[in-house]
This record gives sequence, C-alpha cells and structure tokens, in this order.
Amino acid sequence: MSDCDHNCSNCSSKCESQDLHESLNELSSVKKVYAVVSGKGGVGKSLVTSMLAVEMNRRGKKVAVLDADVTGPSIPKAFGLVEKAESDEHHLFPVTTKDGIDVMSINLLLPNDSDPVIWRGPVIAGAVKQFWTDVVWQDVDYMFVDMPPGTGDVPLTVFQSLPVDGIIVVTTPQDLVSMIVGKAVNMALRMNIPIVGIVENMSYFVCPNCKEKHYIFGQSDIKSLAKEYGIPYTAEIPIDPKTAKLCDSGKVEDIDVSSLAELVAKL
Repeated sequence: MSDCDHNCSNCSSKCESQDLHESLNELSSVKKVYAVVSGKGGVGKSLVTSMLAVEMNRRGKKVAVLDADVTGPSIPKAFGLVEKAESDEHHLFPVTTKDGIDVMSINLLLPNDSDPVIWRGPVIAGAVKQFWTDVVWQDVDYMFVDMPPGTGDVPLTVFQSLPVDGIIVVTTPQDLVSMIVGKAVNMALRMNIPIVGIVENMSYFVCPNCKEKHYIFGQSDIKSLAKEYGIPYTAEIPIDPKTAKLCDSGKVEDIDVSSLAELVAKL
C-alpha cells in the first residue's frame, strides 16, 4: 500500500506480511521449536520445559533448551549446570547436560548465578534473539523455549523472531488461573501460533498411604479449559516431593516424566 510504514506489528491491513524470523548462524540447524508459556509466574513453567526436554531426549531425539526467562533463569540449576558457556569471535556455544541436552541461559554467561539482570525490555529481548542467532545449535531435532510469564516484550520477540511450531501452556488448578491462561492463549492466536497442549501442574497429590488422589487446589478443570480454547492435548502433573527434591538438586533428568509422555508423542 502507498501509505505503508513497514511496521507490521502495528498494521491491521490484510496484505502479505514480511517474514520477520531471524536466521540461524551457518553452523546451526533446528528442526522444531516449541515455546512453553504461562500467563503468570510460579506455575512450574521451567519444570515443565525441563520435563518435556527430558522426555524427548529419552526418545532418542537431539534436544535443546533456550532459556528466554532472562530475569529469572532457572533452567541451569534444574539440570545441575555449573560450567559457563564458551564463545569465540562470532559464536556462543551451549552447555550440554549429562544426558546430552544443549542449554543456553543468561546464567551460563554471568560470573555468579545470583547476579541480577537489571535491563530494560528491549535489551532483554535482544539477548533472547541473540540466543537464537549467535548460539551454535548443532543438529537439533526439538528446541524447547522456556518463556518468561505474561505477554510482554520477550514473548512477542520469540513469536516474531523464531519459527515457533507451537506452544505448550502451563497452568495450575485455581479458578483465577483460567482467566490468565486466556491472555496467553489469545496472544498466541493473534500471532498465529498453534497451541499444541496445556499442562496442569500441581494438579493433585497421591497419598502414599491410601494411594488416593487428593485435589489440594480444587478439582481439576483442565479438560473444560482445553475445550474452551480448542486445545487438543492435555496433561496433568501431580504434586510430588521427590520431583521437587530432584529439581532443586539439579537432577531433573532423573525425574519420572511419564505424565508428559502422551503430550510429547504428539509433537
């Protein structure tokens, strides 16, 4: 159009938009990209990201995790990574976990894990973009992107800059969360990103004595929530002290991830 300002993010015209995806470097190859999102923090998004990566890795695929939660990175700790990422003049190199999952996170670049990242939104978004373009991702079959909560700069950058094949939404059983989930889902729909599945974390607790399920935060409503938004696949992760202990001790690769096996099989 004659009055086009080439700013596609603010354009409501129905013309064919340009491809805004950033290219990988010449040493990288990534076949599939899935973003793990949540409408709010504290729902276990990083845990779900790690578990998805572990399950796919156990299926014999080459897996990578891009930690896009720059101000609150937890992926390295979950995998027990203590070494720092290396680089050369042009590239960054991911750190590989004990079972062979490639990881890049801001905590793999900081001198100390507790150093805060006090950056404005555009700088954080730029760092995430560099994790895609400058890191050497060699022969990756599946990449899982651990997103920060909400619908701000970083999710927008990931959806626009990376060729995201689909998103997995993480939630918890509380009624309030369904409204917040709607925000994340509607953002993905507006960005034309398919929603593959929804994972309800802390769904229930299995009593070690009676073996019955107890819904600590109320009865699960994940099926109706998925139906409301047309999400095809669901999964429920129970409250398990063993899982929390393994994750806190950097042994997420030893966790029982069978609860996500059916969902992973659909990716």
